[in-house]
Amino acid sequence: MTDAVVIGGGPAGLMAAEELARSGVSVLLADAKPSFGRKFLMAGKSGLNLTKNEPLEQLTAAYEEAADWLAPILAEFESQAVQVWARALGQDLFTGSTGRVFPTVMKASPLLRAWLTRLDTLGVARRARWRWTGWDSDGALIFETPEGHVSHRPKVTVLAPGGVSWAKLGSDGQWAGLLAEQGVELAPFAPANAGICIDWSTHMTPVLGQPLKGICLTAGDTQSRGEAVISRRGLEGGGIYAVSKAVRQGADLTIDLLPDVSKADLIKRLAQQRGKASLSNFLRRKLKFGPARIAVLQEFGRPLPADASALATRIKALPIRHSGLRPIDEAISTAGGVTQLALDDGLMLRDMPGVFCAGEMLDWEAPTGGYLLTACFATGRWAGRAAAARCLAG
Repeated sequence: MTDAVVIGGGPAGLMAAEELARSGVSVLLADAKPSFGRKFLMAGKSGLNLTKNEPLEQLTAAYEEAADWLAPILAEFESQAVQVWARALGQDLFTGSTGRVFPTVMKASPLLRAWLTRLDTLGVARRARWRWTGWDSDGALIFETPEGHVSHRPKVTVLAPGGVSWAKLGSDGQWAGLLAEQGVELAPFAPANAGICIDWSTHMTPVLGQPLKGICLTAGDTQSRGEAVISRRGLEGGGIYAVSKAVRQGADLTIDLLPDVSKADLIKRLAQQRGKASLSNFLRRKLKFGPARIAVLQEFGRPLPADASALATRIKALPIRHSGLRPIDEAISTAGGVTQLALDDGLMLRDMPGVFCAGEMLDWEAPTGGYLLTACFATGRWAGRAAAARCLAG
């Protein structure tokens, strides 16, 4: 007989299991994949941005519509607490110039190994290749395992199976149908922090894979100074991810190819005689444009105006024609999921006493930059503590 079952071996599930075990509750942690933390490890390939080192109010504001909901949860496990926790697992950290916090080793595997060792020491029973398939008629959890069907009836359950992106890493969203069958309210899923789909013309082939640096992207009221990478299928990268929510909501996307140069100064440069130089060579010489900038300007700006003022306007607000965001399974994260109204203050489902939810399955979204992992850690910790309190209360 297990007091608590945690479903999902990502950061939210691991944190929930840790809190339950620290409270003296017996815990079984189950994941459908052969190993734990697969999406966590994938995030670590680009450096494992654990959190953002900024004041709590500023950190919380990044969650926009969900900020009020998440505020007390984040207050209990904000940026400084995340760093203290990671260092206690033997991880040396550093803070970059933008406030992003990383392990010095710039990867996730050492932290994950230390974390799993801690859980083992706390007595957490880990089960890989255990796929949760719902509840039976008596309310017991049902799993498909290498040994066949297994059922468990714990005192409390914490669900932390992730969102609906990167299914091959375990976040396949099959849990949504299981909760919908129980009448749980779910907000529609949508891609978040996703690339933009563009059907490039053939003249872009030489610059595929090249970054656009020092640009400013604008979509609606959202601006981003991050870079964008010209991929075979469109635009990717942190700068694009930051405006993807506004694009998803229907805002037009523009790029300022020279955000650090005023329009007036740009007009002066463009008004100079170019003689026999081609436009590309002129832009390269006068504006320091490289092949990627020139290609993108030609792709979306042709026919380019001869008038200096009109050309400056085009360079400062180049409209990007696209066909929307990349498919949801390719998104870094997802919007939608279990709504706030479906949960009580402890993240327990109102209509399913004893069942708690945490992590990306909840209806919140945030930009990249440490916010995603911070909220997963914080909600996992919050749900784990609330579940432990309910379990110990009998």
